[in-house]
Amino acid sequence: MNITTRERAGKDTTRERAEKITAGELSAAAGVRHAFFTRQGGLSQGLYASLNGGLGSADSPGAVAENRGRMAGDLGVAPQNLLALYQIHSADVVTATAPWPAAADQRPRADAMVTATPGLGLAIATADCGPVLFADTHNRVVGAAHAGWKGAFSGVLEATLEAMEALGAERARVTAVLGPTISQAAYEVGPEFVGNFTARDAGNARFFAPSARDGHAMFDLPAYIGARLARAGVGAFHDLGLCTYGDEARFFSYRRATHRSEPDYGRLISAIALV
Repeated sequence: MNITTRERAGKDTTRERAEKITAGELSAAAGVRHAFFTRQGGLSQGLYASLNGGLGSADSPGAVAENRGRMAGDLGVAPQNLLALYQIHSADVVTATAPWPAAADQRPRADAMVTATPGLGLAIATADCGPVLFADTHNRVVGAAHAGWKGAFSGVLEATLEAMEALGAERARVTAVLGPTISQAAYEVGPEFVGNFTARDAGNARFFAPSARDGHAMFDLPAYIGARLARAGVGAFHDLGLCTYGDEARFFSYRRATHRSEPDYGRLISAIALV
């Protein structure tokens, strides 16, 4: 895992720095660029400080557009080619062959994207859910998935692999990397949540640990994502081991904002592109 910054001349002539985290397992791949952007290095203020990429947030649209433009530049794609979804916690996957509008009513309603088209940036927005970037560098197919518990439970990870295969990928050649995600230590859930998982598969009990609150448990979303991908036959899986809730300096967190009764929260962007 590498943490890098990119200097950029801001409108006020100061030097802005956009921070990103990269995975060595993807960085070594020729013709693929990726980034798990942190919250550092943008123009947003207040709750959204500073590299908020959330099109669905109540942040200044101009600030979000500039932030996303910086991310696109770092990824090596045109700003309009940094694609966004209207994420709905589903198992739905979109195959991207050309850019689409960023307006909420024109973005595809889905939670994963795949492409074999160079120059398109597949960008997932998260703030505790798992951002998973996929690459089959041999067959030049990439993907990105928003894997919250609902999406992972309903099969978004497996659906992403299937959509990549439809473009010529081989899942045994696919590397999947999980970026900043809420950790088990910060993810308390209720008994109905546990019951849904164990009713589906008794083996899912291994992803829960006792909570300090009676009847509650702590859910290991990163481990669950990894197990789903391993069972699906992905070639390699890597977890960066970064907790969104616990690292306020670098990451936005929906749950942290909720615990503080804050009215909104910023969104982290994780993206991958063929170049």
